[in-house]
Amino acid sequence: MAAVLTPTPRRGSARAAGRPHPVVVQGGMGVAVSGWRLARAVSRAGHLGVVSGTAMDAVLARVLQDGDPGGHYRRALAAFPHRDLAERVLATYFVDGGRPSGTPYRPVPKIGLRPSRAGQELAVLGTFTEVWLAREGHDGVVGVNCLEKIQLATPAAVLGAMLAGVDHVLMGAGIPREVPQLLRSLAAGRVGRLTVDVAGSTRAHHVEVDPAALLGEHLPALERPRFLAIVSLDQLASYLHRDPDIRPDGFVVERPPAGGHSAPPRGRMQLDEHGAPVYGVRDEADLAKVAALGLPFWVAGATGSPDGLAAAREAGAEGIQVGTVFALCAESGLTDAVRRDLLGRLAAGDLVVRNDPRASPTGFPFKVVDLPGTASDPAVAADRPRLCDLSYLRQPYERPDGSVGFRCGAEPVAMFLRKGGTLEETEGRRCLCNGLTATVGLGQQRRDGYAEPPLVTLGEDLAGARELLRRHPDGWTAAQALDFLTEDGR
Repeated sequence: MAAVLTPTPRRGSARAAGRPHPVVVQGGMGVAVSGWRLARAVSRAGHLGVVSGTAMDAVLARVLQDGDPGGHYRRALAAFPHRDLAERVLATYFVDGGRPSGTPYRPVPKIGLRPSRAGQELAVLGTFTEVWLAREGHDGVVGVNCLEKIQLATPAAVLGAMLAGVDHVLMGAGIPREVPQLLRSLAAGRVGRLTVDVAGSTRAHHVEVDPAALLGEHLPALERPRFLAIVSLDQLASYLHRDPDIRPDGFVVERPPAGGHSAPPRGRMQLDEHGAPVYGVRDEADLAKVAALGLPFWVAGATGSPDGLAAAREAGAEGIQVGTVFALCAESGLTDAVRRDLLGRLAAGDLVVRNDPRASPTGFPFKVVDLPGTASDPAVAADRPRLCDLSYLRQPYERPDGSVGFRCGAEPVAMFLRKGGTLEETEGRRCLCNGLTATVGLGQQRRDGYAEPPLVTLGEDLAGARELLRRHPDGWTAAQALDFLTEDGR
């Protein structure tokens, strides 16, 4: 049966201007762990709910192929200003009743320097639907979190979020100096452009999205969202603040214990007895210097408790950004099986989060939860065929003839070496794209019967999660997490 869109009125954006700053920023955890249900629950409670902007094209395509249970994404697509564009994506990916068991997901176009129109349309709709659903039915503020390391996907992802009325854009895992101009350009309906880091580059390379070319007469007026730069050091905050052209509207200061990717330690990499990077005082931001810049900021990393909030406020912060207690709550995108396993291990005291310096193809340390049966298990990782098909974390590189190729440390070793990579860059690498997608129940089922295993990331500080589990032995909601974080009113 063909998918049919029923138009619904497009709501105006709930702008952040004039509102008090939120006390709690819910972390933007990908892929789709911080999905629309979680962000909506946090936003409705008066804080900043954040959706992940990573791989939302694949998320939308796969949910549609699973039949879009509840019809949520089709409802959001019906609100998109360009009906024909939304209909094309539905016609391509929607499977009424869901794909047959064991059938592989249809691939989505890979991102690149010159993305196809179909790829850009899907990318725009991916973040549009997620933000639209997060904002549906209330006037709270909603943000989208993108990664500087995934530059190729950012312009289209941000455009989609802006079309849905996103209030904040957050970005880290690099130096997001060009994002303020990207937001200004898109808000004016002009081409949005980012410079792309290309290994061995002899000239500048860019990736673009043209709102007018994509939407034409259907392009509505857009408002520029606020931009929060995620930084690990006060020096980076000072650098971004110095120039009005690259100055963000605020900062999230992320400490080393935060989940997902983290900045490498300054200086020579040293590992502890568990093989994790060793951080010292040089890796901690001076919050007094960040406060002196005069922009609002939030502190992340081992802040997920009332004491963490109090310490942040005393340092001059507006509040905290928190991931782990929200990743484990009922509204997060984790599958029920993964969540039960994590909470069971948390209750038993044997939940281990490792800061793995080798897992991510980006070269940044990445927090990995040790769970049997997932990609963190050495036996499971060894059994997985090396391949790179989703390709969000692949690295552009310049060939001798000046053209641009792509390589990923998690792809087949021989292929990576042929592209100029080194053997060391492949050692210990995990396919984060497929592992994180499987963690939210959207893992690929390959034609030979192989099913992609999950890969779970959390922050290293579990004290807040332990206290919530003590209070709520059967698990907790986002509202209960917020009540806990803000319970002493400081």
